[in-house]
Amino acid sequence: MATIKDVAKEAGVSVATVSRVINNSPKASAVSIEAVKQAMAKLGYRPNANARALVSQSTQTVGVLVGDVSDPFFGTLVKAADKVAHTHGKHLLVCNGYHHAEQEKAAIELLINSRCESLIIHSKALSDQELIQYANEVKGMVLINRHIPELADRCISLDNHKGSYLATEFLIRHGHTKIAHIASSHDIEDAEERIEGYRAAMRDNGLEPSSNCIEYGEPDSEGGEQATRNLLTKSVDFTAVVAYNDYMAVGALSVFEENGVQVPQQVSMVGFDDGMLAKYVHPKLTTIRYPIELMAEKATTLALMLAKGEKPEVESNRFSPTIVRRMSVEKR
Repeated sequence: MATIKDVAKEAGVSVATVSRVINNSPKASAVSIEAVKQAMAKLGYRPNANARALVSQSTQTVGVLVGDVSDPFFGTLVKAADKVAHTHGKHLLVCNGYHHAEQEKAAIELLINSRCESLIIHSKALSDQELIQYANEVKGMVLINRHIPELADRCISLDNHKGSYLATEFLIRHGHTKIAHIASSHDIEDAEERIEGYRAAMRDNGLEPSSNCIEYGEPDSEGGEQATRNLLTKSVDFTAVVAYNDYMAVGALSVFEENGVQVPQQVSMVGFDDGMLAKYVHPKLTTIRYPIELMAEKATTLALMLAKGEKPEVESNRFSPTIVRRMSVEKR
């Protein structure tokens, strides 16, 4: 494998000159640039990225931590971040944290050690204090789908309470008073806020939500199936369901179909996220839109600005959900 010394010898220049050409130094002459490029091409020499980063203080890489990139939700996040990074001549380094503290920590350490100046971090397992410490170390770090008061200007988040409130209120306006909630069993703020949003909407409309009407499960289709089976097994009296997300809603739809329960004629259903899945199930799913694409674009833009020491305009980083009406809700 060719070395920088081999390139210098082939080009008839010094190692320092080769280094200047590699790092686009204005001190390199046109003749030297051409000679070095020809030598590099002939020898098949590729500059070491880490070595270049030490000189330029930048790897031109944006670090992204997500829960699981195979989840379409996170796939949308990564694609949106990549679009913004690409317009700034940068590439993404993506890590999965799987909502596990040690894996999230290891991923952030890797991104920092890889000299990523801008970080977009989706962390649910690490404490506020741990994330504050990382943010103090990396000025271009931005949190997405998380709000920490001490880092408020570097957090891009969604009002989950409002989203669940909207979903529940929408069902109430359609005449439903017996509304169940299938919730995520994960101990994260999203789950807590969505449960509280459901309860608040019920109470504000003179309805007292029973703990018997709330079932928990993994935030996926299997978790939705299990939670719905539990509701049916307990003979809970309900005419509508608010689901933690679209995956749990789809799991519920499957169980209803298996048990001869018609949606929306007998039970109405509202999901959360408005992923691609919601448009293609039967019936098409009424849901709460989670604007993750817009949020990821804003998070990436903010991270790039902060890394360069620029001050963004003062504006709200809290996004509001909206309801998407489809075919899974019917008036009582």
